Amino acid sequence: MTPRIPPTQLFIDGQWRNASADRRLPVVDPATENMIAEVADASVQDGLDAVAAASRAAPAFAKLPGRERAEMLRRCFELMMRDKEYLAELISYENGKSLADARGEVAYAAEFFRWFSEEAVRLNGQFGTAPGGANRILVQYQPIGVSVLITPWNFPAAMATRKIAPALAAGCTCVLKPASETPLTAFAMAAIMAEAGVPAGVVNIVTTSEPGPVIDAMLADARVRKLSFTGSTPVGRNLLRSAAGQVISCSMELGGNAPFVVFDDADIDAAIEGAMIAKMRNGGEACTAANRFYVQRGVYEAFAAKLAQRMGAIKVGNGLDAATGCGPLITTKAVNKVSDLVDDAVARGARVLAGGKRPEGKGYFYMPTVLADVSRDAKLLGEEIFGPVAPLVVFDTEAEAIEMANNTEYGLVAYVYTKDMAKGLRVSEQIESGMVALNRGLVSDPAAPFGGVKQSGLGREGAHEGILEFSEAKYIATSW
Repeated sequence: MTPRIPPTQLFIDGQWRNASADRRLPVVDPATENMIAEVADASVQDGLDAVAAASRAAPAFAKLPGRERAEMLRRCFELMMRDKEYLAELISYENGKSLADARGEVAYAAEFFRWFSEEAVRLNGQFGTAPGGANRILVQYQPIGVSVLITPWNFPAAMATRKIAPALAAGCTCVLKPASETPLTAFAMAAIMAEAGVPAGVVNIVTTSEPGPVIDAMLADARVRKLSFTGSTPVGRNLLRSAAGQVISCSMELGGNAPFVVFDDADIDAAIEGAMIAKMRNGGEACTAANRFYVQRGVYEAFAAKLAQRMGAIKVGNGLDAATGCGPLITTKAVNKVSDLVDDAVARGARVLAGGKRPEGKGYFYMPTVLADVSRDAKLLGEEIFGPVAPLVVFDTEAEAIEMANNTEYGLVAYVYTKDMAKGLRVSEQIESGMVALNRGLVSDPAAPFGGVKQSGLGREGAHEGILEFSEAKYIATSW
């Protein structure tokens, strides 16, 4: 099964066009290591051309009634659902994730178009009287302007729609720079948006092997007023420095190091089900992935045994194989990182209960792995694993669990399992993260504000907060 390949040129001002130097960059199937396509490799000038197209389209698009923008977004949702199987196969082909994961991503990605089609007509202003009575206070929301959107490879559809949908709902035009590892999904989305009636220049897509110079040039352009980035914290810091030159508004969804806390009184079977979702969604290549498992001593051995049994039973293989439960990682570099982290943990005394190695043959695979008795100084507890590895650490008290959960510079999401709701809410309030999943293995929802604290980012995506990230509040003082 090989899905059809969408157009592979740059999408600028509603047209498919070659990169200015006619350069191309390869897209590799991580399951076979074979090249599956070559896409246009944009130069700095191509990036600036995309900004110019977005700038030209901005005035007319900003004036469109919210209802018209809403209907466009609704059509995008309907077309994505029409093409859901094709999009899932394409995602699996270039990203490697299992078809089950890819189908879930398409449904999740499409929902952002539907959610923000409804938010587009609810961007209401405010009216009031100044406390001193001297004047009336009018507040209205206007589109922030041309927006540069940068998305990662792990959710090539959902990370794009989570940014494009609120930008369009607010009346902004944009330039999307998808990850060079997974550009085909972005191009397929461009075709869908064009079919849905999104005007030329409103959404532009550039792929490049030189993201630093291209993005820096766009952020130095005075026409750009917004940057929305999903990716690693180190790259996010660099982008914030670049955006400072033009005082560009920034939304940053950065790295995570999610704790998964299981108390003695938890429903262990429910915790195992939640752990499989929180750890193995997209094969562990997710910023929301459970990264550190803290299990109370009374249930530690039982939890470890059950998790090892479940992880060890996962079928590893090509994501396009319907029987596959865990596909390959994205690159050989990713496999090497995971392997090094596991080796370090084992060298420090961790026991391998499942996996712990690469399988034979081609492809960027790593076996689903459970490590018990992980030392607190193991490297994989301090950084994102971004792979199918679950390290387990025992704890005794509630205070100890909270201290260990917060012992990280990151604060994106946390998972807590307990039958005592008062304890669950108490712990959730004390954990330093932007989101907490209490007795759930999945936290993401287009209707909820997604984002982190500390080094995990700035701003929120989804919910009503998502459209506000692309809006400017204008205050008008008047009296009568």
